[in-house]
Amino acid sequence: MDPRLDGIGLTSARTRDRLVERLRAQGIHDETVLARIRDVPRHIFIDEALASRAYEDTALPIGYGQTISQPYIVARMTEAMLERRSPRTVLEVGTGCGYQTAVLAGIVPRLFTIERIAPLLARAKENLRALGVDNVRFRHGDGYEGWRANGPYDGILVAAAPPEVPAELLSQLAPGGRLVMPVGPEGRQVLVRYTRRETGCVREELGPVSFVPLLAGVVGPAGR
Repeated sequence: MDPRLDGIGLTSARTRDRLVERLRAQGIHDETVLARIRDVPRHIFIDEALASRAYEDTALPIGYGQTISQPYIVARMTEAMLERRSPRTVLEVGTGCGYQTAVLAGIVPRLFTIERIAPLLARAKENLRALGVDNVRFRHGDGYEGWRANGPYDGILVAAAPPEVPAELLSQLAPGGRLVMPVGPEGRQVLVRYTRRETGCVREELGPVSFVPLLAGVVGPAGR
């Protein structure tokens, strides 16, 4: 067992419990989500120099102009996808360092995740391997394209904000499936949830958020 997983001091189980109580006070009610937030050692997903801030409810830098999302946003998006449902096959767009991936992997049976920045994807694989996660398939690719070969999906979570919801992602939702993602330009982003119905996709706005932009294309191993 990786000795980093348990944590000490500001990364201890007691500190994680305090984070969960803050999230509950902010309106997160799904106990499955809260338990997973408690169980996933967020400190292993960030640089050691920032480990003491791992259980603050804030986004933190992970390199390449990207961030690890704040725990509240991870919990809110996951809860919005799960609400009164038990999705079996989920697509995540924007693996990053793998934190949201780890949260989802403990809740859904089959998880597919896409990251455009190769070094971040490699780091995410290492992090999830350390946790013993084995129900995730990874792809180095363009999130705008989704991953049609493994769809349709009961849920899609996107961890970056495009100007508009990509039609290709909507087309990969299964009947009753939900797409949860931020949309809009910097400073005017909103978290939205689309649910596929027989008559089309129903859109709901879940509140203002702030995310890095969803970019097209891929970045190779050397950061190019």
